[in-house]
Parts: sequence; structure tokens; C-alpha cells
Amino acid sequence: MSTPKGYIYAELDVTDPTTFYEEYMSAVRPILADYDARFLIATNDVKVIEGGRDVKRIILLEFDSPETAHAFFYSKAYQDILDLRLKSSSAHLYHLDGVTKE
Repeated sequence: MSTPKGYIYAELDVTDPTTFYEEYMSAVRPILADYDARFLIATNDVKVIEGGRDVKRIILLEFDSPETAHAFFYSKAYQDILDLRLKSSSAHLYHLDGVTKE
């Protein structure tokens, strides 16, 4: 059996594009690289087909394990820049475990 991947899924509404894209994204990319995170989805073209939510942006990050996803989010490096995201967007964030492959 292989270890399941870890994921962070975010539904975002970017309220301050300058801070979000120029400051937050430039600060978070090297931290994501340190945790070998991969962007699987990063889009503003969201079509909600059920549930009546107004979702503006979706991000899906993949990590080598659920533990690595958890370690990234709670790392000092990420926590030090988290305020940039919080002041430039609102979000629903989810930490997800992938399916174990046999």
C-alpha cells in the first residue's frame, strides 16, 4: 500500500489583488517549494453546479502526505505570512487526505 497524498483545498475571494498576488503569492511560493507542494488547480473560472455558493477562486495543492500538508500550514514560515492572505482575501480552507492506493 502506498501512502496517501495530502491536499489543501481553498475557495477564495480575493479582495485586495495587489497584496494577494504581489505580496502573498511571492512570499508563499518559496515556502510551498520547501514542502514540495504542487498546484493541481488554480483558477478564477469556477462554475458551481450545485449548492448555490458564489465561489470566485479555487486552489488545490498536493503534498506528498497528509502530514506534509499539515506541516506546511502550521509551519512558522507560513504562519509568518498568513496575515497577508487574511487581509487580502476571504477563504474556506480544507485539509484533505488522499485515497490510499493498494
